[in-house]
Amino acid sequence: MERMAAAVTHDSASAAGGRQGKPLIVTEDTDLLDDLLRLCAAAGATPEVHHGVPEGRGGWESAPLVLVGDDAVRRVRGATRRNGVVLVGRDQDDSGVWRRAVEIGADHVLMLPDGEQWLVDRIADVAEGVGRPALTVGVLGGRGGAGASTLACALAVTSAREGMRTLLVDADPLGGGLDVLLGGETAEGLRWPAFAASRGRVGGGALEESLPQLHSLRVLSWDRGDCVAVPPQAVRAVLAAARRRGGTVVVDLPRRMDNGVAEVLAQLDMGILVVPAELRAVAAAGRVAAAVGMVLRDLRVAVRGPYAPGLDDREVARLLGLPLAGEVPVEAHLLRPHGGRTPPGAAGRGPLARFCKGFWERALLEARAA
Repeated sequence: MERMAAAVTHDSASAAGGRQGKPLIVTEDTDLLDDLLRLCAAAGATPEVHHGVPEGRGGWESAPLVLVGDDAVRRVRGATRRNGVVLVGRDQDDSGVWRRAVEIGADHVLMLPDGEQWLVDRIADVAEGVGRPALTVGVLGGRGGAGASTLACALAVTSAREGMRTLLVDADPLGGGLDVLLGGETAEGLRWPAFAASRGRVGGGALEESLPQLHSLRVLSWDRGDCVAVPPQAVRAVLAAARRRGGTVVVDLPRRMDNGVAEVLAQLDMGILVVPAELRAVAAAGRVAAAVGMVLRDLRVAVRGPYAPGLDDREVARLLGLPLAGEVPVEAHLLRPHGGRTPPGAAGRGPLARFCKGFWERALLEARAA
């Protein structure tokens, strides 16, 4: 059990319960208060500060997070028991802190300065009103030209049309840019290179607002500069921020594996491998699946016709040893030279949009049941 932020009960994972509001600080220790105010500022939160339990039970009970200084334990001992209470101290060698934490029903004991980053993350969750994380789906091709980017865009466009908060992430710097595929290469907003220096925690709301908005969804793509990679730490921070906003996140993945792609795969709920129904494509897809499967447990195959003799969607799935996500329909206008100016899946009654709508219905049901 970690001393810097150790759990006392097992209920703290849902302590905030998605509630958004001001954290409550209870302490008379001015030095501790200065540190807690600094950490709140770093997390983008403005707390309420009291020397004891606030008058009127609502303030104590309604705050999404309560930070109790070790000096204030006796003053909150009779307060209503609730989730989301953190006892904060400084003395790493004080064994009595655990007894005091139990007395006030604290979820965690946190020692400064070691636990600062944990506490900043927890306060930021409160400030953002974090609830259920986004259902995050990665799409990649079993071979070049399989249509993975088209499917990724269609899934995102369909998700947004169904009223879900949606972020489309372009994780393939050599793919030409998903903003181009959506007809928004000149749209205002940040691209991947702007986040190359990101470390630690990125604010989910700030990320969302900074990105181009196209077809009712947000898009994180690449610019036309020379940058073709961002550090894995930045990939991890940005995707984690996107997931905290809820809704859906769709990631267009490259076929190659590097540290940045591994960071994305580690945060996916599901992967879709798009495979044309031809033997060479199936053979190539097998190698891709083997590499991706080392990180991603839930990988499914979506088969795209036309079919080679002796192949159908179930046979392709059997050969790859993967669950079948379905048959991806081909829309003729997307194959024409200038057809890409109409976003994939934009025709709500088209076969591709119907495929995507059915996919989301099944995936969301699975997520709720999990």
